[in-house]
Amino acid sequence: MFDAAVAADERIEPRDWMPEAYRASLVRQIAQHAHSEIIGMQPEANWITRAPSLRRKAILMAKVQDEAGHGLYLYSAAETLGTSRDELLDKLHSGRQKYSSIFNYPTLTWADVGAIGWLVDGAAITNQVPLCRCSYGPYARAMVRVCKEESFHQRQGYEALLALSNGTEAQHAMAQDAVDRWWWPSLMMFGPPDDESTHTAQAMAWKIKRHSNDELRQRFVDIAAPQADALGLTLPDPDLRWNEERGHYDFGPIDWTEFWDVLKGNGPCNDQRLSRRRQAHEDGAWVREAAAAHAKKHTGEHGEAQA
Repeated sequence: MFDAAVAADERIEPRDWMPEAYRASLVRQIAQHAHSEIIGMQPEANWITRAPSLRRKAILMAKVQDEAGHGLYLYSAAETLGTSRDELLDKLHSGRQKYSSIFNYPTLTWADVGAIGWLVDGAAITNQVPLCRCSYGPYARAMVRVCKEESFHQRQGYEALLALSNGTEAQHAMAQDAVDRWWWPSLMMFGPPDDESTHTAQAMAWKIKRHSNDELRQRFVDIAAPQADALGLTLPDPDLRWNEERGHYDFGPIDWTEFWDVLKGNGPCNDQRLSRRRQAHEDGAWVREAAAAHAKKHTGEHGEAQA
């Protein structure tokens, strides 16, 4: 039944039978996605109090709030697979589960907020839109809203960079510097090359993923290259050029040594990101305890009323 449902592009739902390996693969992917959303709040939250205008501050606050919501949707989707949110967070805090390596880079200037919106969220959209057709129903449905909101994030980043690029010479230089630093890590977001990816082939066979890492990376480059021209900014790749025969942009080699090094915990901000996440979790313990007590109280009152 499971294989037939996947082959027919039908959705697998929480109460349906599924192979344990399928369940484990989903928990791993959804957990990493959820962790990335809440860790990803940190680099941009760094600029909320220093945004150049009230308009920019309001937009950035809304975006960071959206990321928190995305984390909640995704943790809820993971819980339908029989794992608890507490367990997932414990694995994140102890380093047993990963989040996207892109969030281990610092946001040095205001232009980084624009670069994250345009490049990082643009890469996320490229990766996540196909997940709306994921074979697992709760994950696919969560991604519909996530992708709509990520589209807003990408547009605000592009617009912020456009304003800087068309501003003073110093503002243009700031925008170019941010793009120079975020371009290659954004390409790494799609994961290792297909021939080095441990999970891609099986995830595609189960239709958890619809496209390989390299296919998605190429799609992103094809979208971003003409956008960079429109922004008046240069992508930091001397090998980037349109290939008429392939119908795609060629681009230079990625430094996978850097990718694996950051993934192993040696990036510029790995320690800081996890330390702040653990501290935020500890600081929020009283809120969780109060919410649990409130729920218990009202559950008891409801039970007494029914009795």
